[in-house]
Amino acid sequence: MKSELTQLLAAAQLAADRAAAFLREQEGRLGPESWSEKRPSDFVTEVDREAERMIADVLLRHVPGSRVVGEELTPDGARDGLTWIVDPLDGTTNFLHRFPMYAVSIAAVEDREPLVGVVVHVSAGARYHALKGGGAWQDGRRIAVSAVREPRLALVGTGFPYSEMDQLPLYQRQFEAIIRGSGGVRRPGSAALDLCDVAAGRFDGFWELALSPWDVAAGALLVREAGGVVTDHDGNTDVTSHRGSIVAGNPAVYAWLRDVLRSMRDA
Repeated sequence: MKSELTQLLAAAQLAADRAAAFLREQEGRLGPESWSEKRPSDFVTEVDREAERMIADVLLRHVPGSRVVGEELTPDGARDGLTWIVDPLDGTTNFLHRFPMYAVSIAAVEDREPLVGVVVHVSAGARYHALKGGGAWQDGRRIAVSAVREPRLALVGTGFPYSEMDQLPLYQRQFEAIIRGSGGVRRPGSAALDLCDVAAGRFDGFWELALSPWDVAAGALLVREAGGVVTDHDGNTDVTSHRGSIVAGNPAVYAWLRDVLRSMRDA
């Protein structure tokens, strides 16, 4: 099994590195006239699509018989057997404005269980990876969630419900409670990188109301292999098969966040 995971990791890293190199070449080249919206404030460009084509080509060539579910080209693809869950450009709005928080995210999943995760922070040139049972790593260095236990000391990441405004009142209640009870809240704009920051101990926790599997599949494995916890707001561990909420963190901050989020929902 370990050798199989290593082969999957090698394919994912190759695909992510090639897509990241392409994105670096394209940064700053697209004007607003070439942007389109899938939903309000949810932009997509030909760069996203081409990056996904590159990733799929590498993955399917190196792992015959697998399938790809990607945000831009195959979001509704079948998920039987070994499936790659791909976000070719997590943080498209950041990319379009040359704000350096965007990433390539690739996960290998089987039976809803993430086996391998790779996230490349494109602008920083940093690469994160995790293997089920093999720990979480950044550029060859093992990483771990933080040891912060007191919520008042915690730095928490989040994401705004920009394309699902009906959830904004709930989010505002959550935000007020968490910012009052924590040491600070940040919103960089890439859930994949937010989860990497949890895994590396830079964020102590993270929450968001509505994310898709490709936003979180790789990052969730990184957090878990770094000693953290990832579920939806109801405590379900499956965050790779449907769009929904997410809460993550080191065990202590995760527990506090879940309690706060539950109280806001029930209010």
